[in-house]
Amino acid sequence: MPNAQCPMPHAPCPMPYSPCPMSTKPRDVQVFPIATDTTVLRSRSWSRLRFEIEYALAKGTTANSYIIQGDKLALIDPPGETFTQIYLNALQQRYDVKAIEYVILGHVNPNRAATLKALLEVAPQITFVCSNPGAIALRGALENPDLPILVMRGDETLNLGKGHDLQFIPTPNPRYADLLCTYDPQTEILYTDKFFGAHICGDQVFDEGWESINEDRRYYFDCLMAPHARQVETALDKLADFPARIYATGHGPLVRYALIELTKAYREWSQQQTSADLTVALIYASAYGNTATLAQAIARGITKAGVAVESINCEFTDPEDIRAAVEKSAGFVMGSPTLGGHAPTPVQTALGIVLATATNNKLAGVFGSFGWSGEAVDLIESKLKDAGYRFGFDTIRVKFKPNDVTLQLCEQAGTDFAQTLKKAKKVRSQSVPATTVEQAVGRIVGSLCVLTAKQDDISSAMLASWVAQASFSPPGLTIAVAKDRAVESLTHTGNQFVLNILKEGNHLGLMKHFLKPFGPGQDRFANVATQEAENGSPILNDALAYLECSVKNRMESGDHWLVYATVENGKVLNQDGVTAVHHRKSATHY
Repeated sequence: MPNAQCPMPHAPCPMPYSPCPMSTKPRDVQVFPIATDTTVLRSRSWSRLRFEIEYALAKGTTANSYIIQGDKLALIDPPGETFTQIYLNALQQRYDVKAIEYVILGHVNPNRAATLKALLEVAPQITFVCSNPGAIALRGALENPDLPILVMRGDETLNLGKGHDLQFIPTPNPRYADLLCTYDPQTEILYTDKFFGAHICGDQVFDEGWESINEDRRYYFDCLMAPHARQVETALDKLADFPARIYATGHGPLVRYALIELTKAYREWSQQQTSADLTVALIYASAYGNTATLAQAIARGITKAGVAVESINCEFTDPEDIRAAVEKSAGFVMGSPTLGGHAPTPVQTALGIVLATATNNKLAGVFGSFGWSGEAVDLIESKLKDAGYRFGFDTIRVKFKPNDVTLQLCEQAGTDFAQTLKKAKKVRSQSVPATTVEQAVGRIVGSLCVLTAKQDDISSAMLASWVAQASFSPPGLTIAVAKDRAVESLTHTGNQFVLNILKEGNHLGLMKHFLKPFGPGQDRFANVATQEAENGSPILNDALAYLECSVKNRMESGDHWLVYATVENGKVLNQDGVTAVHHRKSATHY
């Protein structure tokens, strides 16, 4: 594929789906024609760029930008400041940047300001094209109230000549109130920005062999889209009116081969959320994106536990919609930045609505970020405590930008919040005896093990008994991991873990330790004797044996993930011991 580092940038790379030999730098720009008059510029990073929950798989990312060369030249979604210079270099090698007439923005991210300013220096005649909320954000990000902007509300078109008569589809949600998709009927390309993407980096432009990245696409959806499932369904209805042969995504491979399957999957994943029995209203505002990142991590923890989230950015939401969401929710979580020692006015308004609407038997939670002080978080917490609300997790206060450990804490806090709601509902429900089928399934016996994992500064563990050998060559096993387990986020394809097999007669202490509830971010290994495995995960010194494993793939199985891993190393620590096993009377619980 043509590449910004290649010595002959207009010639095709001789290895079309292998890494280009000149692409050895951590970041580069890959350039490839995808349709008539249309080219993608993929700014690539093989390392993780920011501390945000959807990047947690750490497989790198691409920031996809597009050029349409009609009679007029239009640029779609230039990347953020991480790529500004290499992107402009690649752009200037192939196009007369001074001739760019339009820059179309599917989403106005303040991170793009550096690139947009650099473009304006070269081509001051540029007219920006975005949604109305995008125009407001853009003028603020570029500190220019007089920017030439075409605001697209859904009925307008933009004729670039040569048949490229672009149409625009607003697809807002609480996290991205300005989202705008673009459709080119000439090429039948739908520019989807945040929709249908994945954070993975590679040389493949399109999604041949798309089954291999299903896990990445699902994770991206769960992090970014699941908290806005109702708005995602509305967007899918709108996009269905535009027959596309390519989804030109903002991140990851472009969608050509899995168009039908991925669209159907988005619909099914959204319906899983909108049909959930329990809903949490997640109400927040965000000044610099940090509080929104915390909200996203908390939402991820809630949804992975099987509870739906109604995400509400109170800066862009009508008070009646906030009231309706709080009324139907089983609990609510509020987040705020602190600006000038106060909560922003939209947060104060939302807090008043919550206090007037939510009965105090609803579960509550509070979080927020701040620069120098956290008065807004303290205000919300004190008002809710004074009103008699119970809290589903300890209030989360984060100074400046969250890191990986903070995001893990937020995700676990969200999961704990959801589990508390589910337990309360279960207690209220009448107890039903196990059926004969459930009793029979419960007689399946499993070995008692502890799965331990560590990735950078994040570690976790769980007691496991649904374990089975799955292959001889290579030696492999399967293990079922509940979706709401904290360690689940460390068992994706490519992750490594240790399976510690417990010894009969010596297992009760470890079993009780890892069965007890842990608070968000709490050290699972405090007062437990461990040593470090070759893959970095903890080995329990009192285990009968241990296996160092590498996750090869996983399959969604109801409320669990079935993880298949190969064994890379292992050792029996006690040759005279026997494996502890777990006997159950019902298949309805562990």
